[in-house]
Amino acid sequence: MATSHKHKRIAILAGGDVAERPISLLSAQTVATHLDPARYESRIIDLRAGTFYDQQTGQRLDKNDFSLAIDGAPYTFDLVFPMLHGHPAEDGAIHGYFELVGLPVTGCNHLCSALTFNKQACKAFLQPLGVPMAQGILLRTPHAVPVDKCLALGLPLFVKPNKNGSSFGVTKVTQAEQITSAIELAFRYDDEVLVESYVPGTEYSCGVLRCGSEIIALPITEIRPHTEFFDYQAKYERKSDEITPAPLPETLTQRCQALSRQCYEALGCRGIVRFDFILSGQDFYFLEVNTIPGMSPQSIVPQQARAYGWTLGQLFETVIEEALQ
Repeated sequence: MATSHKHKRIAILAGGDVAERPISLLSAQTVATHLDPARYESRIIDLRAGTFYDQQTGQRLDKNDFSLAIDGAPYTFDLVFPMLHGHPAEDGAIHGYFELVGLPVTGCNHLCSALTFNKQACKAFLQPLGVPMAQGILLRTPHAVPVDKCLALGLPLFVKPNKNGSSFGVTKVTQAEQITSAIELAFRYDDEVLVESYVPGTEYSCGVLRCGSEIIALPITEIRPHTEFFDYQAKYERKSDEITPAPLPETLTQRCQALSRQCYEALGCRGIVRFDFILSGQDFYFLEVNTIPGMSPQSIVPQQARAYGWTLGQLFETVIEEALQ
């Protein structure tokens, strides 16, 4: 849906009816604040109950072409920049709609998004590549919890929704009697639950994006949560120390960045993607991939971009121009 206006019009998609809605809105505001006004004209579009609303005017968008009416004239967009965490953006569901209306979208396509949002499917895809990862089992029913099978993974272990983010519904289980309640909690957030063995070590995160023909791995962040693990409070309520660049030996830094680039390319990622690992011994164990990582003031990728020497404006422009091409 090409347009001829002077500035590229960017729809920053945010909100949603998921637990991560507040984080999404913060991320969207960060993007809007840092886009170059000499090149881009942005509006935050809030998705609520399946309807798109322009945040500035409260007006509903026409779903036939994802347009507004401004001063009586049609207002269309050149590009959608999703900052919508969880369903329906990170799982790829909304991508089909934008393909139908002819709008390019930053970041991963629908196939990559669906694959990476499903933690177990993503692990199964990467495992043949030799990517280290924790052992786990997938549960699809909250009834008849296989406690013995879970305990075979050892204690402690982690119980988490298979398709969710921001550590909602995640429990570190240290005693056998906690397993059933932890699984019940995770099922409140998803219809599939992943039970994984505990990998002792330190958590690291690496943002990756494509700039022209080059896949760039940003400086790594070491995460030191004040809580039991890197949960919602640690991520968004400043209850963690995040050190960027991470104080790692150069050999381990290069290993983590190379593994991140390998996963990025193998999964067919586009845009900004963040990979999370646990360093145990000399190996980085894959935890998960975030295809729409948070961009709030507390988020990790903005820290990494600054450590790389980029402004956030440069970071977002790189992603936008990749999608427009």
